[in-house]
Amino acid sequence: MKTMKQLALDFWRDEEGATAIEYGLIAALIAVAIITAASLLGTRLSCIFTRVADCMVGANNGTCTTACT
Repeated sequence: MKTMKQLALDFWRDEEGATAIEYGLIAALIAVAIITAASLLGTRLSCIFTRVADCMVGANNGTCTTACT
């Protein structure tokens, strides 16, 4: 049977939990990058679709804008 000191040393040397935490941090950073990219891309896509819709509606009277601002 292991002593309390040996159990504490085994717990201290165990790196399995540290690996799981590292993977969790990597996953969190990837999630933040995806959310940031999606929000920036979403804003740009919204502008593009609005511009296309405005061009379709204003095609007869020449009110089509050429750039997103």
